[in-house]
Amino acid sequence: MKKKTFHLVLIKPSHYDDDGYVIQWMRSSIPSNSLAALFGLAQDCSSRKVLGDDVEIVLSVYDETNTRTRVKQISDRINKSGGKGLVALVGVQTNQYPRAVDIARQFLAEGLPVCIGGFHVSGCLSMLPEVPADLQEAMDEGISLFAGEVEEGRFGSLLLEAYSGKLKPLYNYMDDLPNMEGEPVPFLPAEKIKKTAGLRASFDAGRGCPFLCSFCTIINVQGHKSRYRSADDVEEIMRANVAQGIENFFISDDDFARNRNWEAIFDRLIKLREEEGLSLRFVIQVDTMCHKIPRFIAKAARAGVTRVFIGMESINPDALKGAKKKQNRITEYNVMLDAWHKAGALTYAGYILGFPTDTPESILRDIKTIQEEIHIDIMEFFILTPLPGSEDHQTLHNKGVKMATDMNEYDVVHVTTAHAIMTDQEWLDIYHQAWEAYYTPEHVEKVIRRSKGWGFSTREMMLKLLSFYACAKIEKVHPLEGGFIRLKFRKDRRPGMPLENPLIFYPRYLGETLVKVVEYFRLVSSYKKIVRKVDQEPPTAPNIATISPAAQDENLTVLSTWQGKEPEKVLVKKEDKVLT
Repeated sequence: MKKKTFHLVLIKPSHYDDDGYVIQWMRSSIPSNSLAALFGLAQDCSSRKVLGDDVEIVLSVYDETNTRTRVKQISDRINKSGGKGLVALVGVQTNQYPRAVDIARQFLAEGLPVCIGGFHVSGCLSMLPEVPADLQEAMDEGISLFAGEVEEGRFGSLLLEAYSGKLKPLYNYMDDLPNMEGEPVPFLPAEKIKKTAGLRASFDAGRGCPFLCSFCTIINVQGHKSRYRSADDVEEIMRANVAQGIENFFISDDDFARNRNWEAIFDRLIKLREEEGLSLRFVIQVDTMCHKIPRFIAKAARAGVTRVFIGMESINPDALKGAKKKQNRITEYNVMLDAWHKAGALTYAGYILGFPTDTPESILRDIKTIQEEIHIDIMEFFILTPLPGSEDHQTLHNKGVKMATDMNEYDVVHVTTAHAIMTDQEWLDIYHQAWEAYYTPEHVEKVIRRSKGWGFSTREMMLKLLSFYACAKIEKVHPLEGGFIRLKFRKDRRPGMPLENPLIFYPRYLGETLVKVVEYFRLVSSYKKIVRKVDQEPPTAPNIATISPAAQDENLTVLSTWQGKEPEKVLVKKEDKVLT
């Protein structure tokens, strides 16, 4: 008997730039964990034949940050094989939601059912008292929405309802977060991973964060309780990827240091590296107090962690307190950063601009303080944005404060609500100035020289600094949305914006690309000169933060304050280690 066919199309949408074109690259920078998680679950549904022994599930995967979504071609392929299928737009963040809806409308016009899930849908339903207009409009048009997570058999049930033509307008599992242990693990075929820079796969080893940051959506979507995969699950992910030549990974946990199973996972990774010789490497995200967890950084180094993203957010104590980020202690920053450097890991920090007391002058002053006193390697800047799903957004919504209505602008590089002190233009201008202020040639040289001191490749440090700064400076996009060689397609423009004449579009696109090539060449040349200069210098001892016994005994230290004032004494708790 001939099998029936059900097509499952998984799409991770990108979002529009200011000119209305999809942000897309020949090679994108960050792999999509949502896409990998859903593909792994879909593979499991297919192997278990959840639609019946006579139905074959055909999987297709598209990451729009590096692959063009050709709706007509996909729809024709499905319709020619019987018309049974589901288009799932996955991991949709707020700034990607307008693009996701536009794609969904095109598939609906071809007669195919569509479902949208991700942080925007989940965040809105978790924090707002009513369904917002953009979600309701999508459901009214026939688009199904999914809030929450799809493990514990939910994905199979969704496919069954899609196959029978009985999709509901809304699936809401926000009050029922599933366990992760023993569930099908994230996976993507190598040909998809190879479209990302660095050949890096992505997986979540855990979900949930115990902290209370008011700007964060993750705690309100994935909860505060630590839910995690087992060491066996993680080993399965490693072996499946190594078998296809992938040994580089991004662990997408918002804070891996607060994954309650971190040590068992690290121990298993250490065993795979040290006993089996696997060349595993990892990028992880942690908080600024992770160095106080016994054995954490030492085991991270042995497990293969080479890059660490740290949520620094600010060096302004009042800003951190106002954002409920009380876990960040400025006096601990260098102890933590130098611990990672000693372990051989490059450090990144996110820094938010636009806390209530921020001014252009104070922001530039803080950046100078960071350059002079904080041993961070790479900084990336964000405009404080009330993302739907965060406490900040909920508060502004409940107070009736005006916020941007175009979700495409919620990409942390646009101003979406008024600031207490700065005008919108001042806020936007200082965001762009921040990149220029941090990535000066003098500071780039300082960071590269410091990396040489703790044994990191000066060339690799140069490339990392270059990639972040070039994204913001040359490509005019945030590094989180960056990649290698920007692609633009004339017909892939936001609905409502005119389709440009080919004689205008293509020459301009070619001209823009050539200008960027020249700018890249100049920047690379200047960075190479810095590396040559540093490499020719004699080695120097690294500047490692130390703990003063006197400071521990007397409970005080002298610290240059974040506002550039005269040094002052700072009282600290007895159990805290402090810098001198």
